[in-house]
Amino acid sequence: MARAGLTVERIVTAAAEMADEVGLDHLNLSALARRFGVKDASLYSHIRGLADLRTRLCVLAAREMTDRIALAVAGRAGKEALFAFADAYRAYALEHPGRYAAGQLRIDPQLAAASAGHRRSVELTHGMLRAYGLAEPDLTDAGRLLRSTFHGYADLESRAGFSHPRTLDASWHRALEALHILLENWPRQAGPQQPEKETSNP
Repeated sequence: MARAGLTVERIVTAAAEMADEVGLDHLNLSALARRFGVKDASLYSHIRGLADLRTRLCVLAAREMTDRIALAVAGRAGKEALFAFADAYRAYALEHPGRYAAGQLRIDPQLAAASAGHRRSVELTHGMLRAYGLAEPDLTDAGRLLRSTFHGYADLESRAGFSHPRTLDASWHRALEALHILLENWPRQAGPQQPEKETSNP
């Protein structure tokens, strides 16, 4: 009965929900098929297997996350944009841990280039950093610093990795204040600029 309603979109959406519930590493096709009330083989009419499903989840997460970030930073620049970007990033990572984990997967470069979410992630990051007067190679260096900070904090927070009683929000926003000061005083790199490759995360 459920088989007639199966589509790639429904399968990926259900997989995203399951990944958030049980963790990306515990997502499997047998459990997903049971959710639809079908045999495993029914899923293979729409996806090629678990690796294909995880890739589709990566693309979905990139799109969802960049949509949220774009909405948050719209009309903002400088410190306001940095805080809005970072808060949207952290919120998505904590609200959707399975999807977020999928979004960190390394996928085929051609697929990443075709993914609107992956392209937009770099565009949003570089657009925010250009407001600080940065150009390549500093755009890439600063982008990597921001991603490392945002990812590391959200990952530790999701694992209850901070034990000090100081509130996590207080430390988070102090860290963003420090990043803002750093970006305003970024040590520019001398030398020829490198061409941008806006097809994947920095």
